[in-house]
Amino acid sequence: MEERRLRISLVVPCYNERETVPCFHREVTRELALADVDYEIVFVDDGSSDGTREILRGLTQADKRVRFISLSRNFGQEAAILAGLKSADGDAVIIMDADLQHPPKLIHTMLKHFRAGCDQVVARRTRTGEGRLYTLAARVYYKLVNRLLDVHLLDGASEFRLIGRTALDALLSLEEYSRFSRGLFTWIGFDQVVIDYENVVRTSGASKWNLRKRFDYGLDGIMSFNNKPLRLAIYIGFFFTAIAALYMFWTVGEAILTGVDSPGYTTLLTAIVGLGGIQMVMLGIIGEYLGRVYYETKRRPHFLIREHDGERSWNADSTTAERERVPGPRSSPS
Repeated sequence: MEERRLRISLVVPCYNERETVPCFHREVTRELALADVDYEIVFVDDGSSDGTREILRGLTQADKRVRFISLSRNFGQEAAILAGLKSADGDAVIIMDADLQHPPKLIHTMLKHFRAGCDQVVARRTRTGEGRLYTLAARVYYKLVNRLLDVHLLDGASEFRLIGRTALDALLSLEEYSRFSRGLFTWIGFDQVVIDYENVVRTSGASKWNLRKRFDYGLDGIMSFNNKPLRLAIYIGFFFTAIAALYMFWTVGEAILTGVDSPGYTTLLTAIVGLGGIQMVMLGIIGEYLGRVYYETKRRPHFLIREHDGERSWNADSTTAERERVPGPRSSPS
């Protein structure tokens, strides 16, 4: 009996990538043609406004191995990746950005490790060509979060990875609304190998990640996988309560021994401002967690679909509702 060929799905989230998508398609199809696999490329248009959707529609008509999903608006990269993963029917899925900063040549190395039995093959980039300040900030961030989080994040690792069907099904079973994929990939476990590659500088288009988005994403990572900030708030509260108690005993003792010779305006003002600021920070931390609980209880879909494979449709967070997944092995092929 002839063994069925390995089927690979590429999931490619796109947001205003009109300039890079055609080049990306040429590069990945050339590499996949050499890989001895069946494949599909699932582009996810995350509410682009520059004509990306029209480019993807044209690719779908020209190449039967290309599929695309167009979301009704910009829901963010996490939602776009989830939409692609839910639609993919391969034995393994490779997540890549459309800007070619994820080298298509790594596909061969990823497939080699997958065939050897690895459930996840993680691509980790060096920081060659990045600014010193950004590199320093990134390293400090990863050291900080790895002290706080319940999972370990690799510096330089992103969503660029191959994930086998068994691990993917485990990932898709996690239904939380506030998703931080880098943490979820680590949390599910399974056999994993890391491969390094040189950082690739973007050659066209502009990065969609500004400082505010990077900060928000980093904050999501901290909040999504631990409750230590809440625990820290308790410790800080006890610490300052102890400081206040000691200061109170010292003030009362000084008043008994020497009497009150000044109203203590400066001390009082400093204490009020300092403690007020700390209280606001603690309330902010509690508010972040409460806000996440609020969104979880709403049970809204992660995304809405405007168009699927060239056909206009309305679909809430389920790209496989009208399409059966192709049967395949649930673990890495031998």
